[in-house]
Amino acid sequence: MPFHFCPQCGTNLQPNFKFCPSCGEKLPCPEEGTGVVPTSQSADKSSLSSPEVEAGNGKHTSAGILKSSAKKRRTEKNDPSLVKSPRPVRGKSNQSPAKPLAEGQTEQALCRSPIKVGGQAAEGPTGQASPKGRSSTQALTPSKGKGKKTKGGASVEPLCEGTELTDTSGKKWILLQVLSQRATEIYYKASCSDSKEADYVLKLGAKDGRLFNEQNFMQRAAKPSSVEKWMKLNKMDFLGIPSCLGFAVHADSYRFLTFPNMGQSLQSILEGNKCLPETTVLQLACRLIDVLDYIHSNEYVHGDICAEHVFIKSGQESQVYLAGYGHSFRYAPGGQHVECREGSKTPHEGTVEFISLDAHKGAAPSRRSDLQSLGLCLLRWLTGPLPWSDLTQPAQVATQKQKFMDDIPALMRHCFKKNRVSNPFQKYLSAVVALQYCEAPDYPGLRGGLAEALKKLGGAVEQPLRFS
Repeated sequence: MPFHFCPQCGTNLQPNFKFCPSCGEKLPCPEEGTGVVPTSQSADKSSLSSPEVEAGNGKHTSAGILKSSAKKRRTEKNDPSLVKSPRPVRGKSNQSPAKPLAEGQTEQALCRSPIKVGGQAAEGPTGQASPKGRSSTQALTPSKGKGKKTKGGASVEPLCEGTELTDTSGKKWILLQVLSQRATEIYYKASCSDSKEADYVLKLGAKDGRLFNEQNFMQRAAKPSSVEKWMKLNKMDFLGIPSCLGFAVHADSYRFLTFPNMGQSLQSILEGNKCLPETTVLQLACRLIDVLDYIHSNEYVHGDICAEHVFIKSGQESQVYLAGYGHSFRYAPGGQHVECREGSKTPHEGTVEFISLDAHKGAAPSRRSDLQSLGLCLLRWLTGPLPWSDLTQPAQVATQKQKFMDDIPALMRHCFKKNRVSNPFQKYLSAVVALQYCEAPDYPGLRGGLAEALKKLGGAVEQPLRFS
């Protein structure tokens, strides 16, 4: 069996090599056995008796390489300071050899290209952090390939404000200000070179992180033309599906998507208001059910509904967007619903407080999963913390959630405490918990029951939202 690496120095070899081009050692032939490694002395003798350069072809044979290596060893013997430590033999040393460059990759490609910061070119990092700390003009980027894994996916380091990014259509986007930051994604206020306005949002994540999943969803299911067609067909004035303006990979480590400004996140509103009025929660419910009806009709589910992914347009507070499609899942490719298989995905993926029981069990999310998550969010926004909100272990959250989802009246009594239990929310949760995994929900019925309750309270879906 031919050697694929030199037993002496560990150099990668072609199957037909008889000598190592690095150290000059003769490689044992298959008949000699793989356990015998020739000494340097035998290699030198073989090099003297081997043919030299073929006449007229100008190419050196293995013997020429061996003579050069032998001469180098003689020089090193006379001057010990020139001797370098030999490369370790594979499998016989704890020290790993240096990783070879990828095919077609040059050493220059390992360095970052200059990044424009404030109109000047600043050299990006080369994968090593400076021992003196981070420069104010440098963007610390993650290493090439997958970033450090966190609970939510690949982590991402921020880029400097003023960095210019180019999408696949050639549009240039300039980072102006960090709006919000999580371990796996960062939202920036951004400007576009094609527009005088600076009212855009750029979402930045790791190249191989959740943003790749979101990009696929936007390309497949959230095209503006498809959204417009749906709105006309259903006679709707608004549908809260974000419109993706551009996307691309940046510096071979980042992926980004750009959107129009969608306003303020509901999470930032809840930080100043522990609970919301019932009319406001009913309005949010109706708007979000409209969005879920659309994405479910396009064979996708959201997979991670929470306040951080709900945005409300400033000045037009009846416009509610559902964003954050990093956990979106195509539940019915080609119209064929996937089977419910527990353990087929990583358990507890998403925002643990609100994910469905399916997600806790490692099953792929389905339509009922989104509607159950929405129901838990509505209850949290209306009454405050859920029975499992203070638990930190996902398994404990799943156990408590299973207990209360099996007894919706008990869940309602726990959340509303001494207050009157809201009948519309109890009906909604009971209906979505009773859904089978592959069952098609009755979206008009679910929305109609909540809209009717809103009307009885003197509100309307189209009215501006009230937060106090």
